[in-house]
Amino acid sequence: MRISALVKRIMLQMFRDKRTLALLFLAPLLVLTLMYLIFDSNEEEMKLGVVGGNDLLIETLESQSIRVENFESADNDTVLENDLDAILELKSNGAVLTLENDDPTQAKALLAQISQALAFQSQGAAEQNASAAELETNYIYGNEDTEFFDVIGPILVGFFVFFFVFLISGIGLLKERVSGTLERVLATPVKRWEIVGAYLIGFGIFAIIQTTIVVSFSIWILDMVMEGEVWHVIIINLMLALVALSLGILLSTFAGSEFQMVQFIPLVIVPQIFFSGIFPLDGMADWLQNLGRIMPLYYGADALKAVMYRGEGLTDVWGDLLVLGLFALLFIVLNILALKRYRKL
Repeated sequence: MRISALVKRIMLQMFRDKRTLALLFLAPLLVLTLMYLIFDSNEEEMKLGVVGGNDLLIETLESQSIRVENFESADNDTVLENDLDAILELKSNGAVLTLENDDPTQAKALLAQISQALAFQSQGAAEQNASAAELETNYIYGNEDTEFFDVIGPILVGFFVFFFVFLISGIGLLKERVSGTLERVLATPVKRWEIVGAYLIGFGIFAIIQTTIVVSFSIWILDMVMEGEVWHVIIINLMLALVALSLGILLSTFAGSEFQMVQFIPLVIVPQIFFSGIFPLDGMADWLQNLGRIMPLYYGADALKAVMYRGEGLTDVWGDLLVLGLFALLFIVLNILALKRYRKL
């Protein structure tokens, strides 16, 4: 009887919390749907630029689902400006392949396909420009030892900064509200924007410390790839932390308990993982790619990858930083407006 009474009590509590029930049943469906759409996307055709190629080679490459574009001359800028995966230059004494290597797994697959195509050409053509044995390989980013983790490492750094700042700030402010501290502050003449600013600065100090620790540990202890400047990485992560901080504080105003705050994770955090660059985005449908562009982590991850892996600077990622700044400003304004639920000043 005692057990049945406790079970009945738990059931009644769950049925009274409509939002928890909705998230319990709908959140898994949302995540599963995103996973289905992402992993069911068609793999994008690889793009290869060719200089001095013959019809037999181009036909062989295209039969392997490689989109070939002919160029009279090419260099590293040709690859980047034309969004190519690689450029292949055929010479009288061999061939030179320059891989972008933005995705090491894809680059290795492309290298294997080109090697096979050159070998086939040397066997089937009477006059060849190159053979597989004479293929010289260069890399714009990384080298032949670059692994997939070297690419997603910068993204993971940004994700963990975003996730933990979001969680700590949201739950921290929620405790202030549940304990009555926020109500007592609201009873004073302090303005709403001053309250929001104070909480942003207070939690922001710890966000700065956490960000510095995470970045330093990743680069100097885990030895993650670091082609750009460390202080550029810290600035990007601080911008990402500011967005997470303001978003966490905003969503905490709509939660009644720590459990309800955690419920926002599958709705706010998990979808951003799929669009951060850990999974290939190019093969997704256009509307799905556009969905990723309304998520802050999409821009933070892009900026971190550009600096840490590709060695770019802040001037190259200013667009990402601008969008992160706009996200932070939007959430801060919404925070000020959300406090009207508790007091009108």
